[in-house]
Amino acid sequence: MGQIPEKILAQVEELQRNEITEYYVYMHISKRTKDEKNKKILIKIASQEKHHAEIWSSFLGKPARPKKGLILYYRLLTAIFGYTFSLKTMERREDKAKTNYTELGKYIDEASSIALDEDEHEKELIGMLDEERLNYVGSMVLGLNDALVELSGTLAGLTFALANTKLISLSGLITGIAASLSMAASEYLSEKADNNPNALKSSIYTGVAYVITVALLILPYLLLSNQYIALGIMMAVVVFVIFIFNYYVSVAKDLSFKKRFGQMALISIGVAIISFGIGILVKLLLHVDV
Repeated sequence: MGQIPEKILAQVEELQRNEITEYYVYMHISKRTKDEKNKKILIKIASQEKHHAEIWSSFLGKPARPKKGLILYYRLLTAIFGYTFSLKTMERREDKAKTNYTELGKYIDEASSIALDEDEHEKELIGMLDEERLNYVGSMVLGLNDALVELSGTLAGLTFALANTKLISLSGLITGIAASLSMAASEYLSEKADNNPNALKSSIYTGVAYVITVALLILPYLLLSNQYIALGIMMAVVVFVIFIFNYYVSVAKDLSFKKRFGQMALISIGVAIISFGIGILVKLLLHVDV
């Protein structure tokens, strides 16, 4: 053991802790999963992670100690974004570690088989998971994108036309609630026409995404008295929401982040700028002073 380089021992101990940490994460998610197919897949991956940890433990001669802070982090991530996002984030973190299994193979015979599991088997199993919320990403995109474009444009136009944050927030709230109900109803009728048995769920996801976006965009106008500062914060919230949602989708569904983020941000900001200009013209032409 003394002839083994210290950097190899440190690397093996890090792998040991990561594997046992991931075992606890997978088991936690499996216990909260109702779908039997998903539960079996998660338990299978968890047992694989535990087996890897045991291999490293036998080499090191000491039991594995999980990273409790990391376990808590992934539990929170799962609660907020769902288990597919959480697990794929965990796998991405593992990929970035860039473990040199070829070097480890000089000292541990099982290193190559563990590398094969990490690169192929686990990712294949994760790809088999079927999380309900990901089946409705299209509905969420519809609600979120429509709310961002429509309401950010409306609020930008009202910012100059009304020049009063209370009136702007009231008008925006009425518009937002009415639009969310309209969008949810339209989604339901559209899915129903396509004979989708989950038309109601699809419409609910659309409506909820719309309402949450409405609340976030109106909040600056409710909290601030200066409409231009509120407008600036609102546009920052638009970019932030687009960033978070597209990052979630790109990780959970293995899609391009930059392209989707750029398109949504450009459309939303462009509409807001045009609407702000329309608000200026309306106030000048109609001589409205609120």
